[in-house]
Amino acid sequence: MFLPRRLACARCGATAEWEPERRGSARIGATLGGPAEPFFGRPLWLQTRCASRLLWAYDIEHVDALAAYIRARLRERGSPSSSLAMIPRLPDWMTSAANRTEVVAGLAALRAQAERWAPEDRPEAADGSAARSQQRRATY
Repeated sequence: MFLPRRLACARCGATAEWEPERRGSARIGATLGGPAEPFFGRPLWLQTRCASRLLWAYDIEHVDALAAYIRARLRERGSPSSSLAMIPRLPDWMTSAANRTEVVAGLAALRAQAERWAPEDRPEAADGSAARSQQRRATY
């Protein structure tokens, strides 16, 4: 979260560099959460409308972890780990039993999207109009 990053698009040739912000000797890491990529702020490719909200994921592993938790009838938190750190922060609309069927269907749609590779197959939501970053930043 604190190492420099480089973005290079093989399709259009666009490039960008990201360096962590510095405050004195501290480094301010990437902004996490929301439907935008944390380093460059580009909209995530995996987005869909679900329960009148925007459902998004970073990658297929993220989709699978969310789906496993949402589908579970008995949701145990277990021991804290980096892969489960998102579970307590999930919004109420995602974890509500009333929305379970719709959220699971939305996650299945995201999984199907993740299995497609061609940029022209990407959803309209990836145009950036819905991307709003949250102000949750890490300091190292």
